Amino acid sequence: MSGDEAGAGPRCLVTGATGYIGGRLVPELLAAGHRVRCLARSPGKLRDHPWAGDVEVVRGDVTDAASVATAMRDVDVAYYLVHALGTGRDFERTDSRAATVFGEAARAAGVRRLVYLGGLTPAGVPEHALSPHLRSRAEVGHILLGSGVPATVLRAAVIIGSGSASFEMLRYLTERLPVMVTPSWVRTRIQPVAVRDVLRALVGSAGMPDDVSRTFDLGGPDVLTYRDMMIRYAAVAGLPRRVILPVPVLTPRLSSYWVGLVTPVPASLARPLTESLRHEVVCRERDIARYVPSPPGHPVGFDEAVRLALRRVREAGVSTRWSSASVPGAPSDPLPTDPAWAGGSLYADHREARVDAPVDALWRVIEGVGGENGWYSFPLAWALRGWLDRLVGGVGLRRGRRDAQRLRAGDSLDFWRVEEIEPGRLLRLRAEMRLPGLAWLEMYAEPDGTGRSRYRQRALFHPRGLLGHAYWWSVSPFHAVVFGGMARNIARAAAGDPLTRTEERAPVR
Repeated sequence: MSGDEAGAGPRCLVTGATGYIGGRLVPELLAAGHRVRCLARSPGKLRDHPWAGDVEVVRGDVTDAASVATAMRDVDVAYYLVHALGTGRDFERTDSRAATVFGEAARAAGVRRLVYLGGLTPAGVPEHALSPHLRSRAEVGHILLGSGVPATVLRAAVIIGSGSASFEMLRYLTERLPVMVTPSWVRTRIQPVAVRDVLRALVGSAGMPDDVSRTFDLGGPDVLTYRDMMIRYAAVAGLPRRVILPVPVLTPRLSSYWVGLVTPVPASLARPLTESLRHEVVCRERDIARYVPSPPGHPVGFDEAVRLALRRVREAGVSTRWSSASVPGAPSDPLPTDPAWAGGSLYADHREARVDAPVDALWRVIEGVGGENGWYSFPLAWALRGWLDRLVGGVGLRRGRRDAQRLRAGDSLDFWRVEEIEPGRLLRLRAEMRLPGLAWLEMYAEPDGTGRSRYRQRALFHPRGLLGHAYWWSVSPFHAVVFGGMARNIARAAAGDPLTRTEERAPVR
C-alpha cells in the first residue's frame, strides 16, 4: 500500500481475516473506502473470498515480531482479532505474548490506532476470579491500551451471528434438546449483540479521535438469561417451546462435557465458553454511540439478530454464493471460513458419476426429470414417499410438471419446486412435501475437458428439532438405492445406455 494513492482512505491491517469476525470485517472496511492488508499464517485460506483481489496479504504470525513489523509498515489502523482460545492449556500465555508483540510493533511503526474486540467482563468481579477465557481477553486489552498507541478495546458478550461459537452453542443446544436438564448458569443475565452491530463499531473505531484510548462495552437492546435466549431462539426458529429444568449440580466444567456431547462445538471451545457463563455480563455504559452513532434500527434486537443469523440455511448452505464473485448481502451472512460446525445441522448426501456424453446431453436429462419422465431410480420408493405425503395433507407426486422438457424458476415439479436453474449447469429443487425440516435436491452438469461430462448430485436436509434428526437417520439407509440409483441412471440415460430401462424412471401416481 502506498501513501501516494489519491483519495484513498485509512490503511488498515486486519489480523484474523481467516476467522469469523475478521472475515466479515474486511469487506466492510473496503466498502467504507479503507485500504486493507491482511496478516495470515495461511494466505491460501483467503483466496476464495470475493474480496481477495482487493486486499494485500502478508504471510506471518502475531507471535513472530519480524512478520508483524513487516505487516505494520505504512499502516494507520491495526485490528487485533486473534486469540489462542482452544489451542491448549497455555493459551493465556500465548495471547499475552502475541498482544505484546503486536503493540510494540505498532508503536515502532507509528500506527495511529489499535482496535481490539474482547469479551465483556462482569461488574464487581476481580480479574483473577474470572474464567481463563475472560481473564485472557481482559489482559490482552490492558496490554494494547498500555502499548503507547491509542487503542479502542471493544468488549462484547454473546455475539449473535452464524459462525459465532457462542451463538452456535446456543443454536445446537436449543435445536437438539426439546427437554433440557441444565446447569444453573442458564439463569445468568447476558446482553447479546448482533454481529452487524459489532462490525459497525469496529469499522467506526478507525475514525476515533487520537486522544481517545479506552474500553467500550458493546451490547444489544435486550438483557436476557441464557434460558430466555433458548426459549426465544426456539420461537424464532419455529420450534416447539423448550422445557428447561435448571439443576445446581451441573458445574460449568461438568456442563462443558455435556455441551461437547450434545453439540459439535469442539470441547476445547465449549469448556471456556461455559465457564465464562457463570458471570453476569451486562453493559455498564454505551459510550460507543458518541463516536459511532447508531443508524435507525440499531442496535438490532435479539429476535431479529437470530432471524438474520438463520439466513445461513436459507441463503448460503444450499447456494453457490460462497464461491461467487458477489459480496454477501449482509455482514451476518456465512463465509467459507466459518467453522465446519457452524450454521446449524445441514445433512448432505453427495453422488457423482462420469458420463460418456457431452454436457448438453446430460443437461437435457437433468432438465427433464420428474412428471411423466420419472426420477430415474426405484419407482416404488418415490411412489411410497408420495403416498405418505398425501396421507398427511401434502401434495404428493400428483402435480407433475408444467412442460415435459423445459423448466423455469418457480415451477412446481411433483413434490418439489424449482428454486434455481442455471441452464446447462445447475438445477436446484426445494422440497414441498411435509417434512420435519427443509430439503433440497441439486443436480449439476459439468464438462470434464475431454468432450464428456460429469454429473454431480447433492441432497440436503436441514432438520427442525429432534424429530428432524430422527427423520434423516431413519431414511438414510435407503439413500444408496434411491439417490445412488438416480445418479447412475441419469448418467446412463444421458449416454443413451440401454440399461436405463423405462421402469427405472416411470412415474407412479
